[in-house]
Amino acid sequence: MPTKVAIVEDDRLVREMLAGFLNDSPGFRCVCQFENAADALREIPQARPDVVLMDINMPGMSGIECLARLKELLPAIPVLMLTVYADTDNIFHALQAGASGYLLKRTDPDKLLEAIREVMSGGVPMTGEIAQKVIATFRPHPAGRPVPETPELSAREVEVLDLLARGFVAKEVADRLQLSFDTVRTYIRRIYVKLHARSRGEAVSKYLKSKRP
Repeated sequence: MPTKVAIVEDDRLVREMLAGFLNDSPGFRCVCQFENAADALREIPQARPDVVLMDINMPGMSGIECLARLKELLPAIPVLMLTVYADTDNIFHALQAGASGYLLKRTDPDKLLEAIREVMSGGVPMTGEIAQKVIATFRPHPAGRPVPETPELSAREVEVLDLLARGFVAKEVADRLQLSFDTVRTYIRRIYVKLHARSRGEAVSKYLKSKRP
């Protein structure tokens, strides 16, 4: 079965190009596309796509607000933000609202397909530039100064969450930190419990919120 994708994008040319590209790509199908958030919120629950590609800047309701409302209707649906905005505020608010990934529109088309596959397997794909901004938020202090721990997380848990935020899965985190897979899973469970999170994206967004002034 192909991966069913919904597109929420007010630019008709971009929307149709994305839909055409997905429909021409084996294993993917664009099942619906919308030019505004109101139509998306009304129709997506009936269409039941596997993944939603969401723009941010749309007339009326923004993509971030649409994302938040959509997650109330379909809590498990993965939503990838696909936007021109690379500023920290938009990244933070999108993650806080429940985004499963954050890509820039200039992302290579093949990378977009990889990102959709990744989010379907539980990853949190981000354009390289976005991932660097996320990491900068984790480590906002000048070089030479240690990264402070939050009251909730230990230094090791911060390392694990750092890698999760960059899109690594548990096995890859274990390899990078030279830990056993079971140990990493234990850290992830602790992180979820401490941050009262139910998913990787929610844990990342709550941690980012705790680091903001």
